[in-house]
Amino acid sequence: MLNKKNVDDIQIKGKRILVRCDFNVPLKGGVITDDTRIRAALPTIKKLADGGKVILCSHLGKVKNGPNEGESLRPVAKRLEELLGRPVVFVDDDNVTGKAATKAVKAMKRGDIVLLQNTRFRGSEETKNGEAFSKELADLADNYVCDAFGSAHRAHASVAGVTKFIREKGGDCAVGYLMEKEINFLGNAVDDPTRPFVAILGGAKIADKLNVINNLLEKCDTLIIGGGMAYTFLKAQGYEVGTSLVDEEKIEYCAEMLKKAEKLGKKLLLPIDAKVAKKFPDPIDAPIEVNAVSTKRMPKTKMGLDIGPKTVKLYAKEIAKAKTVVWNGPMGVFENPVLAEGTKAIAQAMADADAVTVIGGGDSAAAVNQMGFADKMSHMSTGGGASLEFLEGKELPGVAAADDK
Repeated sequence: MLNKKNVDDIQIKGKRILVRCDFNVPLKGGVITDDTRIRAALPTIKKLADGGKVILCSHLGKVKNGPNEGESLRPVAKRLEELLGRPVVFVDDDNVTGKAATKAVKAMKRGDIVLLQNTRFRGSEETKNGEAFSKELADLADNYVCDAFGSAHRAHASVAGVTKFIREKGGDCAVGYLMEKEINFLGNAVDDPTRPFVAILGGAKIADKLNVINNLLEKCDTLIIGGGMAYTFLKAQGYEVGTSLVDEEKIEYCAEMLKKAEKLGKKLLLPIDAKVAKKFPDPIDAPIEVNAVSTKRMPKTKMGLDIGPKTVKLYAKEIAKAKTVVWNGPMGVFENPVLAEGTKAIAQAMADADAVTVIGGGDSAAAVNQMGFADKMSHMSTGGGASLEFLEGKELPGVAAADDK
């Protein structure tokens, strides 16, 4: 369990509390297309607004050329008001912590909620953990709460740097309810699982998951591999994989992991059949002609784009026996209806399992949401990169920066 101060351990009444949220939501034409991350922050915000003065901050998008209207947090403020049923004062100040922010915070009464502008509008001062910006953020508040699991793997000013200056003035630094839930679910699932523990890894790149594979092999009973990364493993076993995605530099690594699994007595399952096509669909959701072939006899001219029906049965059977399942990364090109069946079947198998089921953020969370299985899972992580680093066994800066109990 997480031994960090949480929202219930700090002084709230009359205090100004700066809360780092993860409001990095998808926008289309200024409209939020998925408000999952905003909803996930509500329990912490509601608790703190019961007697405290709540100052919210977050980044949005990958701000490249300084402040711009397309990455303003204004739509988030509007959605927050709707979900909370109370006013949220939005400080449209590109400097984030400038005069407008100071004035808005000064005017706050108990129960008030203020949302600052996109922290990334401060550029490298935010991303390089600048001292001046960290101090300016801390100057606005008495206490600090990090509830942004999706950003907890980044040592940014609003995630980590600010805590030093809050502490210097005698304030508390705690984690929010979402952060606590994330760490407890992911942490317990990996470090103290009810066995059998099945880990499922998919997605395209082996490089993103090197340390995750290594770490999970030591912790789980069965490791299931799908997605584009499976073909590098199959090639490491000497099979023909046609024009499928292969990371030539990681073939040796995959061979080592296969040996490691054998040595540790762990099951490492790879696809026994695959859905293949002449080429990658373009656009991604375009109609495509596919057929299922054995992974031992893949045609040289075709590309594997999803796990096949026999693999689905094999994987589903393994998941049905599990008591803990952690999944990160889709089984195929799930954005295409013809190539979504493998990913959907894994989601269905997890939904049917009598087990603790954890979805480790990113594309797998998007797929599970899209396919309507979200409410059937024990926990859906809100952080892609953070979940991965956590599954690697790394300490996250946003967690490390909170006060110990």
